[in-house]
Amino acid sequence: MNRVGFVISSLLVLLALASSMLFVVDQRQFGVVYALGQIKEVITEPGLNIKLPPPFQNVTYIDKRLLTLDSTDTEPMLTAEKQRVVIDWYVRWRITDPTEYIRNVGLNEAAGASQLNRVVRNAFQEEINKRTVKELLSLKREALTADVKAEVLDKVRGAKPWGVDVVDVRITRADYVDAITESVYRRMEAERKRVANELRSTGGAEGEKIRADADRQREVTIANAYRDAQKVKGEGDAEAARIYAEAFGRDPQFAQFYRSLEAYKASFSKKSDVMVLDPSSSEFFKVFRGQGAPSGAKK
Repeated sequence: MNRVGFVISSLLVLLALASSMLFVVDQRQFGVVYALGQIKEVITEPGLNIKLPPPFQNVTYIDKRLLTLDSTDTEPMLTAEKQRVVIDWYVRWRITDPTEYIRNVGLNEAAGASQLNRVVRNAFQEEINKRTVKELLSLKREALTADVKAEVLDKVRGAKPWGVDVVDVRITRADYVDAITESVYRRMEAERKRVANELRSTGGAEGEKIRADADRQREVTIANAYRDAQKVKGEGDAEAARIYAEAFGRDPQFAQFYRSLEAYKASFSKKSDVMVLDPSSSEFFKVFRGQGAPSGAKK
């Protein structure tokens, strides 16, 4: 029984030892083998590999894929005309030499991203200081990112190479700081209000002009109509007077009788009209008394 236990224990120890000596390198990673804290080997090809068990040798992995670093700094930068702008950018980079990377940068991708972020920001600050806002927002942005990429590559390939390659540098957003943006919006709003008020004033003046012209035309039209009406009325009155004169000239007694009737009609036009006269002596009721009536008229 003890012998069986010994065999099983030995097998378990051998399996544990074998598992500590075998490791797999993924196609997306570099395998870095350390011997007593020193880099002994860098494995770039994927597959199963063998090493000494800890603590004699250890293995770590570093990503070999294309990595993306996005800007996280919101500090403004100064342009050539001393305007404060905030830019967002990203960098596409990869680790090409794990040995140099570990010796000069760090043990993982986060260390490289942190240092690369600082280098890229400094490069952007230097290049933006040389350019105006108009150039930053125009097609010259491509030249700016190309210059930034060149500066970053010079830094990472300097006296102490980082073992990385910068593939691309791009600006995703360029804008004024919040205070300036708010000021610009307020200025734009004030300008739009000024234009709107100017248009309203111009429209009001044009409206008053149109109304004044319409009132003038109305007065002229009414005056012309009144003039024509008076002219027609005068012509009618003249024609009526002529007819009356012609008719009354043929029979003067009838004319006097007719005028008396018209006078009576005007005097008693309303039921409430009252006139106090002496019919026997007043000339006004001469016709009622039968005097002055035309020949043949009934009394």
